[in-house]
Amino acid sequence: MLDLTEVILNEGKVIQYEVLIELEVLSYRFGDFRIIQKQPGTLEIEKKDEQKLVISGAFDLDVEFPCARCLKSVSRRLEIRPELELDLKENDYIEGYILDVDQLIHDEALLVWPERVLCQDDCKGLCPKCGRDLNEGPCNCADAPSDPRMAKILDIFSNYKEV
Repeated sequence: MLDLTEVILNEGKVIQYEVLIELEVLSYRFGDFRIIQKQPGTLEIEKKDEQKLVISGAFDLDVEFPCARCLKSVSRRLEIRPELELDLKENDYIEGYILDVDQLIHDEALLVWPERVLCQDDCKGLCPKCGRDLNEGPCNCADAPSDPRMAKILDIFSNYKEV
């Protein structure tokens, strides 16, 4: 939470703040992601006119993601650079003279969210049958056909890799 009284009461005033983030987890419909490391960020806030604030800033968060193939924990840095113009009466971040920095960072993190996180570029993933991490070595079931009735057709596919 950040008190904006000084900015709101002085039109044209620009103030820079160093802000500590209190968030520990980024929670969305698709999962919860632990923040491993966070450093103080900066916000520059200007009152543009009677009803508007211009907010810009810089925040870096190291967030724990599951690898998209093998599910190992992977740390990735999110570089969050909010650039907003907020109406003082109609926004989700300011109530009275208080800015909810954590909610702002939470929402802005989605804009820089990685499409897919891998532990390594050539991650082999998990065996679909036994669940073994194939990065640690092959499993015994990898070559066995899942259904013996499909053995012949699998032979055909293995002979013609283009198919």
